[in-house]
Amino acid sequence: MKPKRQCHLHALDLGAALALTAVYIGFARLTADDGQPVYTGPFWLGCLIAATVGLPIAVRRRWPLAVLVTVLAALATASLLDIPREPYAAAGLAAYLVGVAEPARRSVPALAVTLPVACGAVLLGEAVVTPAEDWPGAVGVAGLVLLVIGGAWGAGFTVRGRRAESAREQRRRAERALDEERLRIARELHDIVSHNLSLIAVKAGVAGHVAEADPREARAALKVIEETSRSALAEMRRTLGVLRTEGALLGPAPGLDRLDSLAAEANRAGVEVDLTVHATKGLAEGTQLTIYRIVQESLTNAVRHAAPTRCQVTVETNEREIRVDIADEGPPSAAGRLVRELPGGHGVLGIRERAMMYGGSFQAGPRPEGGFAVSVRLPAEGNQRP
Repeated sequence: MKPKRQCHLHALDLGAALALTAVYIGFARLTADDGQPVYTGPFWLGCLIAATVGLPIAVRRRWPLAVLVTVLAALATASLLDIPREPYAAAGLAAYLVGVAEPARRSVPALAVTLPVACGAVLLGEAVVTPAEDWPGAVGVAGLVLLVIGGAWGAGFTVRGRRAESAREQRRRAERALDEERLRIARELHDIVSHNLSLIAVKAGVAGHVAEADPREARAALKVIEETSRSALAEMRRTLGVLRTEGALLGPAPGLDRLDSLAAEANRAGVEVDLTVHATKGLAEGTQLTIYRIVQESLTNAVRHAAPTRCQVTVETNEREIRVDIADEGPPSAAGRLVRELPGGHGVLGIRERAMMYGGSFQAGPRPEGGFAVSVRLPAEGNQRP
């Protein structure tokens, strides 16, 4: 609880404590003008009882059980001396905090002791020691006292239960958020590793194939492998930094401004990319990351399954939707032949999952003229589901 709110609550408790003390001092000074029994003991004792009834309420939030015991003992004494003219309001205030602050293993036994003690004190005080009521009247007063104390405790116990349920729900939400973050990081790592290892594998094959016949080409392939490896390691460090350190200084998530780099990497791996981007400014970082990963995974598939080839990448946005289309011409050996199966692995599934997450649509499959095409439609950011 916030300190400022705590101060306000303690101030209210102090006010209630002083008010109850003043009320009971007033009860101790009543005279017998109406013919009802009144307190006849020394005034200092009446003041002591009044202070014991009221002042502990000021610290009920710190020591709930101790305050309830003290107040109950003072009220029982006051009832036997015929001081009170109210239904144990101080005990109700104390019982409420016991219900709120104490676990059931302590608050339930405390209530089980409090109710018979309060009931017995009221019956003895009202009907036996200083008779102010007949037995039916005394039973009515005792019932009112039980209602005040039991109702206050029940209200506190209910509030405690709701707070506990709210805390459990917050924990569940935190756990779900953590799971979602782990899933996001796993997806990011998959995209990073899959894309960069595909480039490395292609260039490693090239280097091995031309190592003796064309050492210059082999060195160029090894240079691409080195650059791709460094880039992949840097991106993985940024992603995994979230797991190691809270508040770690991380680079920005890749967005539309990094699509040129993707195209350049694919070009080095044998896929000639024709990139067209017509996007409105101010797209959210999460949306840009989704577009980036969709293009990255599609180009990875093109490198893995179709290089060397040509690939057309188009990203367009308008007020209604975001369109992402990637189409490659297929490997040279497959010209004019229809490929009927989706590429293996989890890449296409990952693209579909990203599209569905934003409430979009997804299509992927072989093209009649050869090659493979991926088409994703995402609703504009104002229309995306949360």
